Amino acid sequence: MSGETPILYSYWRSSCSWRVRLVMNLKGISYDVKPISLTKTGGEQHSKEYREINPIEQIPALVIDGVTLIESLSIMEYLEETRTKVPLLPTDPAGRAKVREICSVIASGIQPLQNLAVVNYLEEEKRADWIKHFITRGFTAVEKLLESTSGKYCIGDNITFADCCLIPQVYNARRFHVSLESFRIITRIDEELQSHPAFIKAHPNSQSDCPQADNTNLA
Repeated sequence: MSGETPILYSYWRSSCSWRVRLVMNLKGISYDVKPISLTKTGGEQHSKEYREINPIEQIPALVIDGVTLIESLSIMEYLEETRTKVPLLPTDPAGRAKVREICSVIASGIQPLQNLAVVNYLEEEKRADWIKHFITRGFTAVEKLLESTSGKYCIGDNITFADCCLIPQVYNARRFHVSLESFRIITRIDEELQSHPAFIKAHPNSQSDCPQADNTNLA
């Protein structure tokens, strides 16, 4: 493996970038962040330079061990396979499947449907209802799954990939004023992890590209 410091191409409020930051923090991996603004005029993710790094023009991208990786879940799996000291997947196949199940519901059934690339195709007055609908729909499924898997965290009492996917999505739910009253397990896990050092460090407010105007407690 390369001895060079990994570079994470990230955006402060991106939940996909946030997932990867959490995994790297939990595993104690030192890395440099290269901010990519999704909201600057034209979007830095669409630049010719960044397309060479990530041809789908999204974040994150991680340069590590001499390779460039894209897509947050595949990056997380790579880090789990190459940095085994702090495992974030259970040892049993059923437990690993349950973690991936929750991650998939969030990463496939909730988060992409609130992306700028999707909602910008909607009429502006319909966007808020669209986002609230799909977050509520997805969280209803996640809450049900957590009824049989959760302990202190999503899967028992050990932090896993599922927690790394869940916490950024809770932030987005609050950002878009989604009622969380019915999601008691989700909100309990979120509250439990708010004071964890790795989660504090990965939070959008802790990122160098977080705008000063937004540098308040948005979680």
